[in-house]
Amino acid sequence: MRRRRSVMSEATYFILAALLDGPLHGYAVIKRTQEQSGGRVDLAVGTLYGALDRMTDGGLIEVDREEVVAGRPRRYFRITALGRASVEEEAGRLAAAAAVVTGRTAASKRPVRGTGPAAAAGGAVIA
Repeated sequence: MRRRRSVMSEATYFILAALLDGPLHGYAVIKRTQEQSGGRVDLAVGTLYGALDRMTDGGLIEVDREEVVAGRPRRYFRITALGRASVEEEAGRLAAAAAVVTGRTAASKRPVRGTGPAAAAGGAVIA
């Protein structure tokens, strides 16, 4: 029997995607997720840090470094090998799911025999 895996949330997916290019601090993660999601994922600071804590506990990300900027601590996070594998697996799952629909909609746009401009004008249809 196939093991059932939980579906990754859109926020988790885009946070991991944001970290694929290298470590980022919290505010940069928020901006990158907004950009990459076309604005669909707009994380509040509290939501982000809760998600980062859960993802750290789950081994998907880890703290890369901490520094102080303008007197405020700034923590950078990086994706782990498990996080990279998880987001790649989710991307594959999403692509396969999308292919089911895009394959069917592309097929439905092809003219059906006896339809189209030539048939509508009373002309011969060669198929």
